Amino acid sequence: MNRKMYRQLPDTELAILVSKGSAVAFRELYERYWDTLLQMAYQQIGDQYIAEEIVQDVFLGLWERRHEHIIQQVRHYLAKAVKFAVFKHILREKRRKELLSSNFSPHSIQDDEAFLEARFLEEFIDRVVDSLPEKCRDVFQKSRYEGLAIPEIACQLGVAQKTVEGHLTKALKTIRLSLKSLLPNLMIAAIYFFH
Repeated sequence: MNRKMYRQLPDTELAILVSKGSAVAFRELYERYWDTLLQMAYQQIGDQYIAEEIVQDVFLGLWERRHEHIIQQVRHYLAKAVKFAVFKHILREKRRKELLSSNFSPHSIQDDEAFLEARFLEEFIDRVVDSLPEKCRDVFQKSRYEGLAIPEIACQLGVAQKTVEGHLTKALKTIRLSLKSLLPNLMIAAIYFFH
């Protein structure tokens, strides 16, 4: 297949070819999305060099994990990966400035990065919980944040225990699916920080 034919392929077919190791398909995706992703990163950071580094690392992660899974929605995946990497960069820079303005030990940097990872996950889960339907959200918060048992929640809300179980199951499933979609982005962040 010549280079021109790759330009006509939809993202899904290119992603399949990338998963099989096609450097030409990868290059096509790279050229197709590089400018858009760079602009997205630059608008958030305001530094061309760092924006380029972030987008480059996102593509590097895509190539390094090409055999692990086929990306179904390439545009969405790449945009999410860049947003996540930008978010992580901003948090990391903010934390570095805080550390520089106070007395810090070089040994604490790894702990700080672990803290940022944990904080990001906590904020991510909070956003997912906030997006749940009201009753489902109430049940989850009473169970996980207040530590109430299912019978206590049922009594407080005046509903059957089965209803509470149903809401809790739905909340946990939603969170699990959201975390699963976030997993590739966490891998990208790990490559970005620790390579």
